[in-house]
Amino acid sequence: MIGAIIVGILAGFIANKLMKGESEGCWWNLILGLVGGAVGGWLFPKLGIDVEPTFIGETITGVVGAVIILFIASLLKGKK
Repeated sequence: MIGAIIVGILAGFIANKLMKGESEGCWWNLILGLVGGAVGGWLFPKLGIDVEPTFIGETITGVVGAVIILFIASLLKGKK
């Protein structure tokens, strides 16, 4: 459980920096990373990508999923 929280915070933080977002705080990074991990975990097998269930593999999966979420959110914000 603690490991998932740490990976979630780290993945959300990295994704936020990659997308040049403003710092929204630790809770936002946690939520973003955890949801991003779910998105990445769903998407990678669909694309035939096999990621080892290690700290690095889970972090990469979370970052990719979180970047996708941030990208979609930026598209939706731009259409308003």
